[in-house]
Amino acid sequence: MKIGVPMEIKTQEYRVGLTPSSVYELVHHGHSVIIEKNAGLGSGYFDSNYIAAGAKIVEKPQEVFDEAELIIKVKEPQAIERQRLTPKHTLFTYLHLAPDRAQTEDLIESGATCIAYETVTDEHGRLPLLAPMSAVAGRLSIQAGAYSLEKKNGGRGVLLGGVPGVSPAKVLIVGAGVVGSNAAQMAVGMGADVTILDTNINALRELDQRYTNRVTTISSNRHAIEEHIKTCDLLIGAVLIPGAEAPKLITREHLASMQTGAAMVDVAIDQGGCFETSVPTTHDKPTYIVDGIVHYCVANMPGAVARTATQALNNATLPFVSLLANQGIMGALRDNANLRQGLNVYQGLLSCPAAGQALHLKSITPEQALRQQ
Repeated sequence: MKIGVPMEIKTQEYRVGLTPSSVYELVHHGHSVIIEKNAGLGSGYFDSNYIAAGAKIVEKPQEVFDEAELIIKVKEPQAIERQRLTPKHTLFTYLHLAPDRAQTEDLIESGATCIAYETVTDEHGRLPLLAPMSAVAGRLSIQAGAYSLEKKNGGRGVLLGGVPGVSPAKVLIVGAGVVGSNAAQMAVGMGADVTILDTNINALRELDQRYTNRVTTISSNRHAIEEHIKTCDLLIGAVLIPGAEAPKLITREHLASMQTGAAMVDVAIDQGGCFETSVPTTHDKPTYIVDGIVHYCVANMPGAVARTATQALNNATLPFVSLLANQGIMGALRDNANLRQGLNVYQGLLSCPAAGQALHLKSITPEQALRQQ
């Protein structure tokens, strides 16, 4: 199979779809890999590394799309990339369709087969291709929060770990999944006073056992949120509903009860954000202030640590890329139920019911989509 990797063009996105070692593995199994010139530079990979692994380097992104059948990316295709997609293509990348009607409609119109990393499952119903980036984003959220709390950035001027004789910052994490647990790990390590809210008692129990008396776990509800945001210095939004738009758990009214200069990091911003006042930002200008509260809403947080993030993502995606290449697109989708759950768009059909519900568009299941052939 011919596999193509274009350079990521989203603002300050430095990750790349395949590492040279992943290319080497695919070439070893008889596949051709086409890489856009300098696609890996942001992650520290040179064209010479890809050539040594057996890839072909092309000058322009259109050449990648012209030659390849399977397109491997990291972030959702931007408007110009969506124009390059045709029915011959299978796109494998993060999509996050629920808050993005324009992208969804363009992908449907393209006729391409589009498989979303974030809805591929494993045998336990978890999201193995979202997990590594959630782990990175969760850990980064504490760094971003610490930055946002600095006085020069509009924050309260609070040090997360405090110092002897001065209390540490209060960190409130809403969501105890992969993002939340990784955020907790970093916040605890930095000496913060950490409280975690979630509706999943088992997840809270696991974190309580892991950190004993170093974190406070609270069953999440409206009252709990309203009480705990009053005193927090840093709020981490770590809520996810697979494939769907994130619920707006923090409203603008909540901000009035928070301490001036407190910071909020919305890690769910790719799925529309879990704060009512969230607006996507970039690494160029990561924060803004609403009602005295610093908001950090960068939509591609892991792009800041591109090399680590690219390697972590490839560890998870390569088995599925190999499956698609080795068995063929249809064979892989039919034979692997977990990969099939990632099928969001198929030959002009929206096959992600959660996105369809969020966007009020007609949708079918992945299984129904494949039966259309």
